[in-house]
Amino acid sequence: MSYQVVVNHEEQYSIWPADSPPPDGWRPEGTSGTKEECLDHIERVWTDMRPKSAR
Repeated sequence: MSYQVVVNHEEQYSIWPADSPPPDGWRPEGTSGTKEECLDHIERVWTDMRPKSAR
């Protein structure tokens, strides 16, 4: 199964099946691949886990 990295307005990241549109409030971030590849990407780019509004 292929996944995509999605992000919300608070700059929080998650993964979502690549063949499905993201849920409301989430948009594709531009990275896709295996679950492991997507999670590795999120680990590299999401260095501050606090929501954007709390930073």
